[in-house]
Amino acid sequence: MKYEKSSRLYQEACRVLVGGVNSPVRAFGAVNGTPVFIKKAKGSKIEDVDGNRYIDYVSSWGPLILGSAHPKVLQAIRNAASRGTSFGAPTHLETELAELIVEAMPSIQKIRFVNSGTEATMSALRLARAYTKCNRVIKFEGCYHGHVDSLLVKGGSGMATFAIPDSAGVTVASAADTLVAPFNDVDAVERLFEKFRDEVAALIVEPVAGNMGVIPPKPGFLSGLREITERYGSLLVFDEVITGFRVAYGGAQSLFNVTPDLTCLGKIIGGGLPVAAYGGREEIMNLLSPLGRVYQAGTLSGNPLAMTAGIATLHETRKNGFYDRLEKKSKLFAEGLIESARIVGCPVQVNRVGSMLGLFFTEEKVVDYSSAKSTNTKQYGRFFHEMLGRGIYLPPSAFETIFLSSAHSQSDISQTIKASERAFRAAQIELGVAALDE
Repeated sequence: MKYEKSSRLYQEACRVLVGGVNSPVRAFGAVNGTPVFIKKAKGSKIEDVDGNRYIDYVSSWGPLILGSAHPKVLQAIRNAASRGTSFGAPTHLETELAELIVEAMPSIQKIRFVNSGTEATMSALRLARAYTKCNRVIKFEGCYHGHVDSLLVKGGSGMATFAIPDSAGVTVASAADTLVAPFNDVDAVERLFEKFRDEVAALIVEPVAGNMGVIPPKPGFLSGLREITERYGSLLVFDEVITGFRVAYGGAQSLFNVTPDLTCLGKIIGGGLPVAAYGGREEIMNLLSPLGRVYQAGTLSGNPLAMTAGIATLHETRKNGFYDRLEKKSKLFAEGLIESARIVGCPVQVNRVGSMLGLFFTEEKVVDYSSAKSTNTKQYGRFFHEMLGRGIYLPPSAFETIFLSSAHSQSDISQTIKASERAFRAAQIELGVAALDE
């Protein structure tokens, strides 16, 4: 692999873009590298500006469940663009996509489209506060819900911990009403509700954590959250920006049979274009302007290009057997990685829910943020670069999700598993070098 053009473009970008990128993880800082600049993509493959081709397991961080440049999605976007890119006025496309989502997720009776997951979670919690007339929100360690100030926080030790800002520029006051509990710990949530009785507006959770690697909910965790929030008169908010239409057509709520009060969506409902949404019971959603006193607006919300891409994508994913086929491929992929690591003697944990995979370089079972942090990030960095050099494009961070798409073939998976054995061996060497350094 040669990266001369990417290196030059990165240097140029750094002169005018902060860090040379528009989203931090793209900078490859977490794997101690320089980002490759992508020129084009098709199906399961992407190609950089130097002509290197890769099998893509980032999938634009989840939206591209059909693979890149799916012909039906592209044609739908072309047709929509020919009629105009934005009107700032209603179109039937918004209703059509909303009807598809409402049909797939019975917990959503009404919906509001926005442009990003951050907008969706921020707006959903504002709505929850208005509905319950309470101020506090509970989130979980390691769960990311966008860069809204009140949610960009981490917890300290102890169960009833007030959140402290996790970013410069976030005031203590803006985080003061956010409480933090360990993921997969129902008892900790119970204690928070006992201490802050009648103060908690909502509990927000990624039903499958996807921003500290992939961490599934333990049996009874999500249903436990549902029972507690109902008992205390609080709203349960599922952040399904990643899992919605990814782990199942009806999202994680259908997979685990738990009904939230509000749901945040994104990624796949935009089919590769920037779209997000939040929705829920009609009595809650009707508090939104123009019907109610909760204000939220967006000039480009529900724009026709994004709606069209989402409609085309959901029509493909709702076809018979789509998720069954994706499940089989994803299972084969995960089992192949585990076997490659076993052959080499490299201790790893592979968590999987549907076509979402988390790869952890640790012997410890990963069930929450604390155990996720046990992963050896240096080993992952070495593994990442070894795979990149063999034409496999993985997330450039040890705590991001690996995504498969319907475009990935058996040949893609076989090639990836074959490359992984050598990469795991290199990661083991990295571990040995680190031990000598210590």
